[in-house]
Amino acid sequence: MINVESFVECLNGAGVSFFTGVPDSLLKSFCAYVTDTCGVRHVIAANEGGAVGLAAGHYLATGRPALVYMQNSGQGNAVNPLASLADPDVYSIPLVLLVGWRGEPGVKDEPQHVKQGKVTVSLFETLGIPVEVLPDDESAALEATRRMAERAKAESRPVALIVRKGLFAEYKLQNKKPDIAALPREEAIEGVLRALPSDAVVVSTTGMISREVYETRERLGQDHSKDFLTVGSMGHASMIAMGIAKAQPNRKVYCFDGDGASIMQMGNMAIVGHSGCENLTHIVFNNAAHDSVGGQSTVGGDMDFEKIAEELGYNVLQSPQDQYVDRDGIGVNEVAAGMSWLVTMEEQSKQHKPDYYDELPKKPNFILFKVAKGARKDLGRPKEPPQVNKALYMKTLGVM
Repeated sequence: MINVESFVECLNGAGVSFFTGVPDSLLKSFCAYVTDTCGVRHVIAANEGGAVGLAAGHYLATGRPALVYMQNSGQGNAVNPLASLADPDVYSIPLVLLVGWRGEPGVKDEPQHVKQGKVTVSLFETLGIPVEVLPDDESAALEATRRMAERAKAESRPVALIVRKGLFAEYKLQNKKPDIAALPREEAIEGVLRALPSDAVVVSTTGMISREVYETRERLGQDHSKDFLTVGSMGHASMIAMGIAKAQPNRKVYCFDGDGASIMQMGNMAIVGHSGCENLTHIVFNNAAHDSVGGQSTVGGDMDFEKIAEELGYNVLQSPQDQYVDRDGIGVNEVAAGMSWLVTMEEQSKQHKPDYYDELPKKPNFILFKVAKGARKDLGRPKEPPQVNKALYMKTLGVM
């Protein structure tokens, strides 16, 4: 087990003192420590490819390599700049990759991590990136870290350090920002689900949101046939929803998204916003945090999602929260009532009945909920494998 302070001191001693990346549960202690202690020398990136670009810029301006951290699911986002920017055959940029090994072969994990876990090491090898799995012994791990950082500098190339579950000793984030709202996300999700039209389908993003959708259906005694739980592919739920909405224009499709996921692939919002899919409603539950991997902040608390969505082509609908003066008092029932009102007004506008949303343009809709960080400690996970979820969902869509 490695003390994170010793690990960061080792990196600093090797000339690596700038940190960027996307938080990961296996790197939670490391991410928390650099968030608390590194100030302007640490940036949480929107996605892993952006972090590699930031590290490259840091090197060009300082001559010193940076560290880029990520879950191994982020390798795909990072491959482009690693191969076409940092590789020795191109600009030869030194940097250290710190990668959490979800789905390690022989270690039980969630289904979305299984394939990525199998190819984590071999993918780096295919890219020609020297890779080393950090050992459990602290002295050996620090020596490996020092050696690989020196190799990155000497050969002017990326190198990768792989982190197994439980490698870092616990360190809890101290520098926590206050909640941007009091409404629990699970209550907001339940309120929305209660109000949806009976034939509507849902696409929910990865992490806590899909787990809360699943648990809410269980609690309400409903089946899971109308929910596609995007257990991986962070940032792409809106495009999955758009694919369904375009193929079945007479069906209502709701995308349940998070602030971190939306920010990670925000270009998708521009495409969805200009899709003309008036049957698609994109709902972002914004708690300004990477909730599933340690609660590190996103920039969601400093963004006007509604203004961005409007500029990207959406109809921005009034959030049910805005119908209540006391936002701290809003709960499941208020969300359900507010959503029911929105759904009714939208339907009336499509029938050319004058009301608040009279004559809505043929655009997808956007709704924002500001919610509190955190989730229930006993929050469960889907019991069925993804293939079963897919089959039930496609049956609802009339395909199977």
